[in-house]
Amino acid sequence: MARGEGAEQFSATLLPHVKPVSQDGIKIAKHQRSNHLSLCSKLCYAVGGAPYQITGSALGFFLQIYLLDVAQLEPFYASIILFVGRAWDAVTDPTVGFLVSRSRWTRFGRMMPWILISTPLAVLSYILIWVVPSVDQLSKLMWYLIFYCVFQSLQTCFHVPYSALTMFISPEQKERDSATAFRMTIEVLSIVVGTAIQGLIVGNAIPPCVGGNLNLTNGLNATIFNSSQESSLDKTKQAYLIASGVISGVYVLCAIVLFLGVREQEGHEHVKVNRPLSFCEGLHLVLGYKPYVKLVMGFLFTSLAFMLLEGNFNLFCIYVLGFRDHFANILMVIMLSGTLSIPFWHWFLTRFGKKTAVYFGITWAVPFLILIVLITSNLVASYLIAIAAGISVAAAFLLPWSMLPDVVDDFKVQNPDSHGHEAIFYSFYVFFTKFASGVSLGISTLSLEFAGYVSNACVQPDKVHLTLKILVSLAPVVLIGLGLLIFKTYPISEERRQGNRKILQNLRYSEQDSESESTENGSSV
Repeated sequence: MARGEGAEQFSATLLPHVKPVSQDGIKIAKHQRSNHLSLCSKLCYAVGGAPYQITGSALGFFLQIYLLDVAQLEPFYASIILFVGRAWDAVTDPTVGFLVSRSRWTRFGRMMPWILISTPLAVLSYILIWVVPSVDQLSKLMWYLIFYCVFQSLQTCFHVPYSALTMFISPEQKERDSATAFRMTIEVLSIVVGTAIQGLIVGNAIPPCVGGNLNLTNGLNATIFNSSQESSLDKTKQAYLIASGVISGVYVLCAIVLFLGVREQEGHEHVKVNRPLSFCEGLHLVLGYKPYVKLVMGFLFTSLAFMLLEGNFNLFCIYVLGFRDHFANILMVIMLSGTLSIPFWHWFLTRFGKKTAVYFGITWAVPFLILIVLITSNLVASYLIAIAAGISVAAAFLLPWSMLPDVVDDFKVQNPDSHGHEAIFYSFYVFFTKFASGVSLGISTLSLEFAGYVSNACVQPDKVHLTLKILVSLAPVVLIGLGLLIFKTYPISEERRQGNRKILQNLRYSEQDSESESTENGSSV
């Protein structure tokens, strides 16, 4: 069957039995009112995305340097923690997705119980990540590996149901897009908050670097310096723990707002959910659907580019640019710029289409990724580049989550008899991106070890400088190029998307009218 043929047959089968709602203004208004999301509901839904991004920004920007310079793990052990933790996180996504798809509806919905139960346990494990145990290197490796994996698993139990919740807050594509724009705005703002909390608290307790012009040949000087270094390191450890407590409090508060402010809608798919799929069947389902594969592969490369930048930018600012006291501020400028530009990108994709927004928005970052390695420790230029780069970061955040519902809708149209697989599509998307993130973090940390990285040194070898430039500039530019090339084959155009919207809208109206007529007939009898 040719692409789109299934949609045409489905439309032809469906539409003759559907009342032409365009001729009945009262009926259209009734359906639109019932599916409309209030501003309060959109804001509460958006707040639910904050925990994932706040903790993610703290871990993404600070965990690598925390393991190397505060916990003082060897780079090889740090790379194991970062890679295995993210790989484990990736594996748990489809697992939780399948479990969510098998869950029964409760009085709170199908997604909300997962969010509520996982929150307190996730918060506890998150705090334990930022504790430095007084044990040997191997025991530290096991400590961080265990609690990092436990936290990632519990956060997955929050984030996968929350991501799939997009399909259940409203059946209307326009309402979902609007709620997604609110969500992306809050999520980018949450990265600012997470970076600010972690950066401001930890930034005031950075231990002095080792190297410089210190004369440690005298035994007394060496003893005084070591004592000062140890005291400062203890303050830094305490600062990381305090920051984790503040972030955990925000995590819990956001989960409460989400639960109290959002009502999960069952939708017409609820009564038609197919039998639960096995892991292999789910993998075949998503990998066999070409629009989904092309969307995921395209954004996989572009997301990987920004993940490399995120994971290594703090080290780049400290050792290449020499901004040890400014890197947290530069990160906040990037994210604040991204937050302010989210409304612009929502307008842009509505006006010019989502594929055009992808090409324009993500390509925007390329010249600034090149400029950042060409400037020589110019603080003003670094801040200006950060403002410009933040605009592209916003596009990279908004567009994948705005386009994923379009793929799910397209799948429903192409496969009208297959229902209840939303969580599978979302969980596998998160799986692929997180696995790529684990690979990028592991490879980048190993690369630093091979280059001769020295923990908490004032000056790093030239090979480390070169490696960091590659990780934050050359590699991301290449990955963005590959992602955009793959995205050119993405088949869901604006015309196809609008056609799918009309078909699904007519289906919902038809079923709602049938239910109303059945209720009225039952009442009359």
